[in-house]
Amino acid sequence: MRQRIASKGNKNIALEIKQKENKIRALLADDHSLVRAGIKRLIEDNANVTVVAEAINGIETIKEYKKCRPDILILDIMMPDMDGLEACKQIVAFDPGARILALTMYSEKLFAVRLLKAGALGYINKKAELSELCKAVKYVAAGKNYLSLEIADSVVSQLLKLKDKNNITELLSDREMQVLSLIAQGKKLKEISESLMLRIGTVANYRNRVLKKLNLYSNADIIEFAHQTGII
Repeated sequence: MRQRIASKGNKNIALEIKQKENKIRALLADDHSLVRAGIKRLIEDNANVTVVAEAINGIETIKEYKKCRPDILILDIMMPDMDGLEACKQIVAFDPGARILALTMYSEKLFAVRLLKAGALGYINKKAELSELCKAVKYVAAGKNYLSLEIADSVVSQLLKLKDKNNITELLSDREMQVLSLIAQGKKLKEISESLMLRIGTVANYRNRVLKKLNLYSNADIIEFAHQTGII
């Protein structure tokens, strides 16, 4: 009897070890601790994931990625010190096989396009249903592309447009695109500075560069441009 119990116990231990070995190893990068905690709980409980490391900014994300080499990096776009887009570029340069899922509050298609061009495999909104989040994590961890359902069609359209080398939005840097997008949503400089964790003067400089590069003159022009080009 004791031998049977011991044998059964050994099988259970072996099964637990196998299950742990089969789990998706994830690095979770987001500057909000409550958001990280919530996402961690959701994906560990529902997507066969174990979060092996966490990061609060782009610089720390790169450091942790090189240290743990996860199966998937779940990456917020808006983070202090270095944003998610720049972190994505540097990680892909270090590891071309990196599997990165951008998780963001923003659904602007050109953000998604830029992240895909930088090497990310997926892009999903934080407002997505749990089932979609789990699906996105599994897809990207397996090396497949995944786009949030709400923007998939428009992103494909934008990718086709960006084949045109004269596309005017290609004149803008990643940070300038972020500022343009937030202004187009009606955000004030103070709100943008808080969102991007930049000084108001720095945001104003980015705004002035956007106006100059696009030959625009005011926030109203930026909003009109954003709607005409489908940025928002």
